[in-house]
Amino acid sequence: MDIILCDELLQEIFHRLPPPSSSAVSLVSKRWRHLLHSSLSSLTLRLSPNHPSLPSLTSFLSLHTYLFSLSLSSSSSAAATTAFSDSLLISISSACPNLTQLRLSTGPVSLFPLFSLSTSCPHISSLSIILSRPLLSLHFLSSFRSLKNLTLILSGNGSPDSISDHYTSSSTELQLESLCLSGIRAGDYELSWLWNNCSYKALSKLVFENCEGVGDNHSFASFIQRLKNLQEVELKTCRSIIALILLKLAENRCDSLSSMLIYDGGSKEGLLHFIRETNCNLQKLDLRLPLDLDDSHLFEIGTKFTQLHVLRLQSCSMVTGEGLKTLGLALSDNLEELALTNCDVIKRQNGFLVELAQNLPKIKILDLSYNHMLLDKEFVSMISSFKDLRKLKLRGCNRLTNASLISLCKNCKHLESIDMVYCHGIQMEGVEFVILNSPELRKVQVEDRKLSEIARRWMINKFIEVQP
Repeated sequence: MDIILCDELLQEIFHRLPPPSSSAVSLVSKRWRHLLHSSLSSLTLRLSPNHPSLPSLTSFLSLHTYLFSLSLSSSSSAAATTAFSDSLLISISSACPNLTQLRLSTGPVSLFPLFSLSTSCPHISSLSIILSRPLLSLHFLSSFRSLKNLTLILSGNGSPDSISDHYTSSSTELQLESLCLSGIRAGDYELSWLWNNCSYKALSKLVFENCEGVGDNHSFASFIQRLKNLQEVELKTCRSIIALILLKLAENRCDSLSSMLIYDGGSKEGLLHFIRETNCNLQKLDLRLPLDLDDSHLFEIGTKFTQLHVLRLQSCSMVTGEGLKTLGLALSDNLEELALTNCDVIKRQNGFLVELAQNLPKIKILDLSYNHMLLDKEFVSMISSFKDLRKLKLRGCNRLTNASLISLCKNCKHLESIDMVYCHGIQMEGVEFVILNSPELRKVQVEDRKLSEIARRWMINKFIEVQP
């Protein structure tokens, strides 16, 4: 068999194998191991700075001729040194000329290996790296001519140096489509170079995570106000700057913005102002604001964003059932995905889910995870309104029982995916009933101990994927 199959056919087969099969394939023969390595286009490695085989990384990577995507992280709990990360970059530069995506999360890197990487791997379009303070320069980014997606993570407690070229412009604009910044502080003024040299026409996604500043406020405000094709904004744990960002987004009056996510730290007034003043027509809104979202926001959302297709609310303890029902009525014509996870109002106002469901007949994806007080009676009454439901998440709803699953199967004939992990009231018989009575089911997430032999055989025959 090994002789009959040509190299090209074996490589095509290896492309289609699941990742766990790689170790077994590599043991068959030297030829198979070589062909497996040369056929891989994506690789994820966890490395230890003190591992004796580290010097052979260059040789290992050079075996993967068609490697396009590489992700490296450290297996050590302690932060890796800059020298370790620099040595990895040098190995990548010499062994992976075709690389297009690189994620290096082992530790901070210095400038010289980055310049070397940009020369040796000219096709890199996606780059994720860690830089340490003080930031000396971001000019190296202009040497990555194909760069489209950039993630910069700042670490360390160093104070910013006095740099004179914060506001200078590069001869070549960065044609970034996605920009993600993490760990930014108010004194990181070198970011002004980024605001002055990033194309405002190309950027479609902007992400801030664990940030306390944006560098120079004037440069940032000017950059935000020029953006014309921005489609997605994500703000995670950025309480000290969120009001500024929302204000500038509202002033921008960018009508291309279609998706917004705000997690763990908001501004009540800033969010309300943005909703009222923006010209955008959001299609997707994802909020996790335990203390910064109330009914006044829901009423404004229902008035302004009537075209919403996706609404996700997590741990929003200040909203009421009346606010959610009013919002549901306003969004009834278009909303297809709804998430109410860890929703305190379910515990405070029994029965409101039934009326909410009646106003949302087009829901296809429903997430009710971690609503510990959700009972069978309310779920059964609610689920009868979701005839076209395709995906359902009930993770952590530990008071639901098999009765809820029986009602689910009777009402939702098009169910494709269900998550029942940590639902302690649901037993093996209920899981088996769902699997055997959902003709379009393709994915199940449940504890292994709740799968009967009958259910396992049925899942194999119907190609149903199971995940813990």
